[in-house]
Amino acid sequence: MTSKRCILIGFGAAIGARALLGRALLMRFRRDVARLNAGDYSATLDGYADDAVLRFNDGEHRWAGEHRGKAAIELFLRDFTAAGLRGELKEIWMGGPPWALTLVGRFDDEAVGADGEQLYRNRVVLVIRTRWGKIVEHEDFYEDTSRIVALEQALRERGIESVAAASA
Repeated sequence: MTSKRCILIGFGAAIGARALLGRALLMRFRRDVARLNAGDYSATLDGYADDAVLRFNDGEHRWAGEHRGKAAIELFLRDFTAAGLRGELKEIWMGGPPWALTLVGRFDDEAVGADGEQLYRNRVVLVIRTRWGKIVEHEDFYEDTSRIVALEQALRERGIESVAAASA
């Protein structure tokens, strides 16, 4: 076999493996989101490194600011599920080597009240950086951040306090 042919075969294998990695990650994240939608955030939390940072837009709502470390991210996820938020990961794009990936994903989320009224709906771009398969940095960018504040108000009107406030 010529060296050119070996290079082409290797190049083709690398492209194929990269595509498989993207599909495998999308399947895993969609499975984790399905569990999150059912109120179980454990698989999502397991994906974060112990010292991970989740940054969420500032504002007058329970999710605002920087959530540093797994314990803080767990409170964030508990508030997400307690608020009845549900989401769908539409697609992801990735770059970088497998041990240090940067992922960008489109995530649509919504919340529906007990009476069936839609309280919230938004589109999100997630930017995630990983190291050796664990999320080390996660930042959300929303189509309309004012909708989050409106959701916070609707939750308070229904007596649904944040996890931190309920614990205090």
